Amino acid sequence: MLIEQRYFETLHKGYGQYFDVSKVLFEQKTQQWHLIIFDNPTFGRIMALDGVIQTTERDEFIYHEMLTHVPLFSHGNAKRVLIIGGGDGGMLREVVKHQNVEHITMVEIDDAVVDMCKTYLPHHSNGAYQDPRVHLVIDDGAHFVNTTDQKFDVIISDCTDPVGPGEVLFSSDFYAGCKRCLNDSGIFVAQNGVAFMQIDELTTTAKRLGHYLPDVTFYNAAVPTYIGGAMTFAWGSDNPQLRQVSLETLSERFKNAHFQTRYYTPALHAASFALPAFIEQALASVDEK
Repeated sequence: MLIEQRYFETLHKGYGQYFDVSKVLFEQKTQQWHLIIFDNPTFGRIMALDGVIQTTERDEFIYHEMLTHVPLFSHGNAKRVLIIGGGDGGMLREVVKHQNVEHITMVEIDDAVVDMCKTYLPHHSNGAYQDPRVHLVIDDGAHFVNTTDQKFDVIISDCTDPVGPGEVLFSSDFYAGCKRCLNDSGIFVAQNGVAFMQIDELTTTAKRLGHYLPDVTFYNAAVPTYIGGAMTFAWGSDNPQLRQVSLETLSERFKNAHFQTRYYTPALHAASFALPAFIEQALASVDEK
């Protein structure tokens, strides 16, 4: 919420953070949501929805690089990629860097989100929408994966937290649809919150996604504005070897991709699947039930 030129995030009960607001660039309040885009002297331009920080100019590269390059370099030969959500264009910006990818479908529920982010967060997409491989579909993500006749090698769910409109992208119906349109030895990844503060989200995803893909786990990265500890990303595939690709192979693939990153490295990729004990214990409790 915005109080006297400070924006207070209200995601976690009894704990939070605030951002000084230099200038409000866009604000929209309806009965369903409150969306605001503002400038901050430390993190640059920030977008927040219903009291929750969605993205900032300064640290978005961590989130977008890890949710994109980990599955794509793990797969090694992805030709068709599906992005669910991601209207700010950051995920798309990273996917188009992979020249071996031939077709990219991005499904966003509202074209106004895309237009707004092009206007106020242009550095996120950085011209990626102009790539001829990109096909933008305006549709509900769960509806798309359950009705499309297309198949994909990698599916990236760039979803909000599982409340309100974002809840459907954590449902069993959504995971069933993703399994339906995922090629054999394909990879599904998704944002899954900050495990230390939202461990129930992680175990719920493990239960639901595990019904459809035999190899389900999580990997992590530290994104400063997603407070409360390291952010976790869900991983699902029918091929467990894809998350065990050697560092040597990852390094060779990264070298041959001929682009630079600001956070992702092959070594970080390999290390990101090493989970703290409290997450391993939570996942073990799911397996025991």
